[in-house]
Amino acid sequence: MTKSARPDLQVYQSLWAMQPHSPDGVKLPLADVCDMVAAEGFSGMAIDLGAADVRTAHDVRPHLERNNLTPLIVAFPKTVDSLRDTLKMSKDFGSPFVDIIGQVFPLSVEGGIPVIRKWMEMADEIGIPVQFETHRNCITNDLFYTLQLLDAVPEMRLCCDLSHYIVDREFWYPISDDNQALVQRCIERSDSFQGRVASRQQIQLQINFPQHRKWVEVFEDFWRRGFDSWLKRNPQGSPIFLCELGPPEYAMTGPDGRELSNRWDEARQMRDVAKRIWAEACQAEAG
Repeated sequence: MTKSARPDLQVYQSLWAMQPHSPDGVKLPLADVCDMVAAEGFSGMAIDLGAADVRTAHDVRPHLERNNLTPLIVAFPKTVDSLRDTLKMSKDFGSPFVDIIGQVFPLSVEGGIPVIRKWMEMADEIGIPVQFETHRNCITNDLFYTLQLLDAVPEMRLCCDLSHYIVDREFWYPISDDNQALVQRCIERSDSFQGRVASRQQIQLQINFPQHRKWVEVFEDFWRRGFDSWLKRNPQGSPIFLCELGPPEYAMTGPDGRELSNRWDEARQMRDVAKRIWAEACQAEAG
């Protein structure tokens, strides 16, 4: 019996990554940004409430709707209770889930467990899924801490951005089998994936510089393993892959302050790479 064909990968672009969108530092109006993203075939746009405010989210909403782009809300709750309003707004916006980068992060895992559980209870009550992004300077700041949270809270799901852990743990290249096994534990609990290439020293590398090729290959392997894992766990549908190449100071700049590469070009290239890897994973799954 032949398996039904999987839908194409849902690739989103980040609003944060579009401001500014070029090495010239041009900051386009929200309407133009949404037109650009839609014209390139992206499925949606992430609205990062750490880089923008709620008013910006409401301002960009009609332009997303006009272009049939799905909004994805990225929340940065600074208190446990403050997430509730963001969850309600996200449900109203039609966000497929809320990506939580929680600014409440107790020193101990024992202190973090009730925070995670409370946020998940809020999400269930309001009726919208949540994923916890693997991210520095938040409750999932550290790989080891996050793995302990995953063990303690089996229902906890991740949004997988492994660039943060490569820098945070300063993984040597090539990454050891032991560290790959730790990364795999995160991958197997992830329901969406983010596109950025890091090294052990830098959070965001230019993907076309030849000296960075080895790290590009590391991340392409992460994404391949992520898609393979997702396919095994989900009998239908496709995940979300978010291209999130941030502006300076995420993006490296020269002495003149100008970026060393064009992130919009890189985002489109990353989109194509992710779709290729997804197609290959689907083909392997179908046998």
